[in-house]
Amino acid sequence: METIIVKAGSKTNGNDKYALFIGRWQPFHDGHQWLINQQLVKGNNICIAIRDVEQDEKNIWTSEEIQVMLEERFKDEIMLGKIKVICIPDIDSINIGRDVGYDIIEHTPPQVIGEISGTKIREELKKKTR
Repeated sequence: METIIVKAGSKTNGNDKYALFIGRWQPFHDGHQWLINQQLVKGNNICIAIRDVEQDEKNIWTSEEIQVMLEERFKDEIMLGKIKVICIPDIDSINIGRDVGYDIIEHTPPQVIGEISGTKIREELKKKTR
């Protein structure tokens, strides 16, 4: 599958920084929403990057299909310039140098959110389509 990079819009002017979230989003669920909300409630802009992965049992949609779903879900925030949704090549690591000019933040969800399983959601979706 060819990797397609979708430009998120015009370049930022230095004042319009984004909290970057990278994932497969297969499917986007309440745990993902909780994670995104951790930055949205602070008034921060969000960039949702969708890894372009091969379709299989764990990746039932293409990255382009996920992008369309997320753009529909966040259409109001996208119109306001608060969220951008992009596709990126699949990655195997995130690497940084020192003093890179941004924070690296790990959000630890409450147990009820941490127990949400994309695998279980995909299994339920399969049952509904049979």
